[in-house]
Amino acid sequence: MMALHTAEDSGDLSALLALHGENVTLHNLTQQDWSGLDGAKTFWERYLSDFETIHSDFTHHADAEDMGVMEWVGKGTLKGGQAIEYRGISVIEHDGQKVTAFRTYYDSAAFLKTAAG
Repeated sequence: MMALHTAEDSGDLSALLALHGENVTLHNLTQQDWSGLDGAKTFWERYLSDFETIHSDFTHHADAEDMGVMEWVGKGTLKGGQAIEYRGISVIEHDGQKVTAFRTYYDSAAFLKTAAG
């Protein structure tokens, strides 16, 4: 959560990428998958590129042996200046050291409403 806040605030992905394992897989609602460290970099760059500003407020989180779940609200401004607020959940699988899989699911309708409005 702290590494994501750093990336959102500064655009610096280094702390966030350092958490990912060499063979990590990432998935979001675009129905595209990314893999490996290069894929993780592309995934997070694309995420940040949608926004002028963004901040994730984590409302709940839980951890198990090899999995974590975070519920969040993203608030910010899209490229072009439109305000956005949307909710989602992220599932993180890990090996105790590094993230092995990251999946995120969010209210994509918030992006459509903003584009139409």
